[in-house]
Amino acid sequence: MTDERMKIAVVVRDDLEVWQKLNVVAFLASGIAAAHPETIGAPYADADGRSYTPIFGLPVLIYGAEGEKLGRALSRSNERGLTAGVYDRGMFTTGNDVDNRAVVSGKATADLDLVGIAVHGSARDVDKALKGLKFHP
Repeated sequence: MTDERMKIAVVVRDDLEVWQKLNVVAFLASGIAAAHPETIGAPYADADGRSYTPIFGLPVLIYGAEGEKLGRALSRSNERGLTAGVYDRGMFTTGNDVDNRAVVSGKATADLDLVGIAVHGSARDVDKALKGLKFHP
């Protein structure tokens, strides 16, 4: 039987400043949302009728890892055909999306200075790609 449940996972370097971790998670999660609009649920509304934005309708798990483990997780994700997002350390020094893309496009996959990755796919494949990683504390 095939496990068709889907999930999203974000892995951030555990040695970043807190603001950097939150920044990386936010940007990477937005990439998954853009690539897979079906992951977004319906808008929210409170009892007063005020509307709020929709959010992911899937589990989003956050892991912490050191650089080498991030690279291994990205490699495993790519091998399994998962949708992946990357955040290179150089992106902290830019102020816009164009320059962020230039940081990534100027490096081979193995040369990325990863501070975070996000992956989306079947729960089974995501779990295998991130095997050995611990949830962020």
